[in-house]
Amino acid sequence: MSQGGFWDEIRKIPPVTRFMCGSSLAVTVPVLLELLSPYRVVFVKELVTKNFEVWRIWTSFFLGGSGINFIFDIAMLYRNSDQLESGHFAGRSADYAWQLILAAGSILALNIPLQSFVHTRALLLCLTYLSSALAPAGSQTSIFGLVTVPVKYFPYVLLGMDLLMGGPKAVAQSITGVVVGHLWWLAVFGPDGRGLPGAREWARAPGWLGSFVGSGSGPSVGAGTGVHVIPPRDRRDGAGAGATAARATGYRWGSGNRLGDS
Repeated sequence: MSQGGFWDEIRKIPPVTRFMCGSSLAVTVPVLLELLSPYRVVFVKELVTKNFEVWRIWTSFFLGGSGINFIFDIAMLYRNSDQLESGHFAGRSADYAWQLILAAGSILALNIPLQSFVHTRALLLCLTYLSSALAPAGSQTSIFGLVTVPVKYFPYVLLGMDLLMGGPKAVAQSITGVVVGHLWWLAVFGPDGRGLPGAREWARAPGWLGSFVGSGSGPSVGAGTGVHVIPPRDRRDGAGAGATAARATGYRWGSGNRLGDS
C-alpha cells in the first residue's frame, strides 16, 4: 500500500476514535520500548495539582498493557469506540467527544479515592458497557468461539476476569468504568432511547469543540478481534441494516500495567 493510500485508510477512521487509538500508541509504545519511563505518564494526584504535570491526566487513560495485552487493549478500544462513533453518534463526533470528556472526568473522580495510577481499563469498561447496552435486544457475544453469553452480560464477564487476574483492587478500578458507562447510557439514551429530561442539553458539545472535532463521517472499518457479537435471529434474517448488525470487539485477557499495587 502506498503512503498516500495508508493515510487515506487512517482518515476513514472517525476522528475521536482515531485520536484515542493514536493516543494509545503514542503513550504505550515509547513505554514498551523503554524510551519513556511509565512513571512519567501515570496519574499521581500530587504531581498534577502541585507540580502542574497536567499531561498525566491524559496519559493515564491511554497507557496499555505489555505484549499481547496491548494488542487486545487497542483492539477493544478501537472496536467499541468505532462502533459507537460510526453508529449511535454518526455525524455527531463532537457530541461523542464531549460526552467522553465528561465520562473520563467522572472516572478520574471515582478513582482518586482508590489511588489509581492508570485509568485505561476503566475507560475500556465504560465504552464496553455503553456499546453493550446499546446493542440490539437479544444479541449474544461469542468469546473466541469458546463461550457464548448475552451481550448485555459481557461487561460483567470482563469484571470477573479482572477479579481473577488482578484481584479486588483491579476489579474495583474496572467497576468505576462500568458505573460511569451505566450513568452515561441512562442519562443520554435510557430505556426509552431519550435519556433523562434535560440530559441532552448538557450532552451537546460546546461550539468550540464542534469546530475543532467536526461532525465525523464514514462507516465502521476494521476487522474483528476475537469477540463476535451475534444479533438475535429475527435481525440476522432481516434485510438491510438488520442483516449487518453483527459487531466485533476485543478483550484483553490480562490485567495490564498497574503500578504501586505491591
